[in-house]
Amino acid sequence: MIIILRENATEAQVDHVVKRVETLGFQAHLSKGTYRTVIGVIGDEEKLLAAPLAAIPGVAKVVPVMPAFKLASREAHPQPTVVDVAGTKIGGGHLGMIAGPCAVESEERMNDIAAAIKAAGANLLRGGAYKPRTSPYAFQGLGEEGLKILRRVGDAHGLPVVTEAVDPRHVELVAEYADMIQLGARNMQNFVLLTEVGKTHKPVLLKRGMAATVKDLMMSAEYVVAQGTTDVVLCERGVKGFDNACRNMLDIAAVPQIQQISHLPVIVDPSHATGRPELIPACALAAVAAGADGVHIEVHNCPEEAMSDGPQALLPEQYAEVMGQMKKVAAAVGKTW
Repeated sequence: MIIILRENATEAQVDHVVKRVETLGFQAHLSKGTYRTVIGVIGDEEKLLAAPLAAIPGVAKVVPVMPAFKLASREAHPQPTVVDVAGTKIGGGHLGMIAGPCAVESEERMNDIAAAIKAAGANLLRGGAYKPRTSPYAFQGLGEEGLKILRRVGDAHGLPVVTEAVDPRHVELVAEYADMIQLGARNMQNFVLLTEVGKTHKPVLLKRGMAATVKDLMMSAEYVVAQGTTDVVLCERGVKGFDNACRNMLDIAAVPQIQQISHLPVIVDPSHATGRPELIPACALAAVAAGADGVHIEVHNCPEEAMSDGPQALLPEQYAEVMGQMKKVAAAVGKTW
């Protein structure tokens, strides 16, 4: 950790900062420049972060050297993590191609969609049994019945299943049926939920919040990893922007940025990012080209009848077409699924 003192800090204040650091049990290394005095502190940053050093008179800024998300950082784990979801690998050159409807609506419909996405090359099936909706009057999901349907359909088509947990009280139940537990954008900073999902030791798909920075996303991942669940996949799904042309603003730059600072795989969800089917293929291709470890796309065989997010879903034939295009891009960047 580095403590930067104010330009007008007095000698007495500098001495006090040094003594305070040493009293806490750390080593202080003083470096005086022409305009600034800097104190390098050697010791456990976890303990240092708990000390209100910035409140000491004369201190301008306290700068941690190590990232706050230690377990999820590249420093803690230099090699990329490969997450295994019931035999499907994500990361390390393996692409997780997640597809399916926003919500589980019926077993017949799920079977039709699962067969179509499997034929197109998808390797994970998604569908929401619990839906966090903006309106309390909107379809909230089928609950446990939806989980049962998703499990049966996934088993029938040989596809691991991904579904969302929205309430800490449901985590145990969701973990019973799901191969991978999704934490949606609205719950990215629901720290109680993050902790409970982390305790299941199931693979986790963590989506970036709509107003969250990359660091915010990494700190949320740290909550999960700190519980012993190292199989965490991050998901860029767009953030709030000033332009209403799209549902959200897709931050493609987040993909290589996250890969520089973290060992966790990162995928892209162009469906929620754009909200427009005609834009999804181009954004999906851009994601693979940018180095993403997978793509998450909503697919529905009759969007006009969808009970959730129908306008942003691709038809099965549209999904098959974009999957064919993504295979070419994946081959060019040395990735496969």
